[in-house]
Amino acid sequence: MIEGIDSITYSTDGTAENWAASKKFFLDWGLVLLSESDGELIFETLNGSRVLVLAPDHKALLGTIPMESGATLREVVWGVTSQATLNKLSEGGILERLDPHGLRVRFQLSQKRTVNLQGSPSNAWGDVRRVDAPSPVYERAVPIEIGHVVLFTDCLADAVAFYERLGFTVSDQYPNRGVFLRCSKTGGHHDVFLLQVPNKPKGVNHVAFTVRDIHEVFGGGLAMSRAGWKTQLGPGRHPISSAYFWYFECPVGGLIEYNADEDHLTPAWQPREFEPSPTRFAEWAIDGGLDGHTRRQPNALAGGKFLTEKRDSK
Repeated sequence: MIEGIDSITYSTDGTAENWAASKKFFLDWGLVLLSESDGELIFETLNGSRVLVLAPDHKALLGTIPMESGATLREVVWGVTSQATLNKLSEGGILERLDPHGLRVRFQLSQKRTVNLQGSPSNAWGDVRRVDAPSPVYERAVPIEIGHVVLFTDCLADAVAFYERLGFTVSDQYPNRGVFLRCSKTGGHHDVFLLQVPNKPKGVNHVAFTVRDIHEVFGGGLAMSRAGWKTQLGPGRHPISSAYFWYFECPVGGLIEYNADEDHLTPAWQPREFEPSPTRFAEWAIDGGLDGHTRRQPNALAGGKFLTEKRDSK
């Protein structure tokens, strides 16, 4: 069985400024810097999923062509649970290949660790799970794992067929526009989303990192805002997948997302079809994010000991 994403690799645009920004960004994002060497940064999530940032002339990228110009995603490594699965995925002994966009896809026995963590339970009406305990407030996020990747595609049918041949299963779709696929029949709503937008070339849309719960989505987003990083959209909630999100612009390509509370599917799930619309993408969302200091939208007037006390605007 393919378990999920073990690692991803980005390449920078080759400038010293982009290198420095990328290092600071992922440290602020909550990852651990495992090593730094000439042209290579290696970060890690709590469960051992890795993020590699490479200079575009790094030896590991020699002979490869990026999906798009500039800083971008170059490789996704999928972890599998058994040698038998690894053997099945091997074509002529080759455990790596290019998807239809030119993204390098590779497989390995999963290196991820089991982590003993639990998000805060919710007290839904009739199902009280949290008793004599408040929900947490996070000063920052510490991502547990790499949750999913989203790619802009200019060949949707071919891309879907490629991932289905690897054993991925369609969860939901926008017919002829976008397809959500999960890497195992039982698991999170999607590990890959392929999005075809008219006149939009292939490339990375975003990479999502899973955190404990909605409270960590908020805590992480507010911390990134305080650190000066730009929100693209969020916080918000997707009605498809049910997940809470907060998207930021990422210096090494596309967007990056804090993500929590997505649907868990089994073989009994029947894929759905939707017409694209803003409300299908987000049940609700805050455009421009929240300011990490005022906890309101940027430039909102707030001060005093309570947020209801507004600053003097003069």
